[in-house]
Amino acid sequence: MPELPEVETIVRDLQELILGKTIKNLQILRPNVIRGSDTIFKDNLIGKTFQSISRRGKNIIANMDYGLILVVNLGMTGRLGLQQDDCLFTHPAIYFTLNSGKILVYDDVRRFGKLDIYSEQEWLDRSAQLGPEPLSPEYKHTDLHEKLNSSGSPIRSWLLDQKNIVGVGNIYANESLHLSGIHPQRPANRITKTESQLLYKALRKILISAIQNRGTTLNNYRDVSGKSGNNSSKLRIYGRHGEKCLSCSDQVQRISFSNRSAFFCPSCQR
Repeated sequence: MPELPEVETIVRDLQELILGKTIKNLQILRPNVIRGSDTIFKDNLIGKTFQSISRRGKNIIANMDYGLILVVNLGMTGRLGLQQDDCLFTHPAIYFTLNSGKILVYDDVRRFGKLDIYSEQEWLDRSAQLGPEPLSPEYKHTDLHEKLNSSGSPIRSWLLDQKNIVGVGNIYANESLHLSGIHPQRPANRITKTESQLLYKALRKILISAIQNRGTTLNNYRDVSGKSGNNSSKLRIYGRHGEKCLSCSDQVQRISFSNRSAFFCPSCQR
């Protein structure tokens, strides 16, 4: 699933390519990626202009005319990109024809992604249900520690809960826990203040680095131009089961809980 760095990369690309462009026509091939009526979806968006594009957690937020907000959650395998000769879309779900003549494509192999339209107030209400942004200047390590204290969930599971903190998925949760030396099954409320500060710094470092590397491509993720991210070679723990830990040379182990795999070093992460 695209996480914060991948979505941020897509948002920055879209800001360069479609900001100020108007949706001239809209073709829906797979109505199940839309929440609600596909007819209403089309009627609301045709003729509307992309006024601003931003990110909230793993969501792409496109502010359109008349206070309408298009929210795109890419799910597990969703992609947004411009149709061009060297950008192959294997499972297109929606074509957005723009007044520039370019076509923005929403492509989704498994179709777990969703596109929805909100009013400004509806989106404010929905956004308020999500946790803080880990890269926000207003988010401090003391905020993280205070919230951790209120939960006995395993810290990896805690990080994946978008009500606690947004944008973090399994890849960057594993990477941040390894960097901060915390076992993925440690109860959140057993993490000390010093450890929570290390985790806070690790989260920010890992996420910023992944954004700079334009995201992590393991399977489906591509940027708007169809290119893979460059961050997969930077992963130090995720997916490295059976290999040597890059910090201590012990063997990386994998465990499964909450229906997700977690990777850790038994020597570095207690």
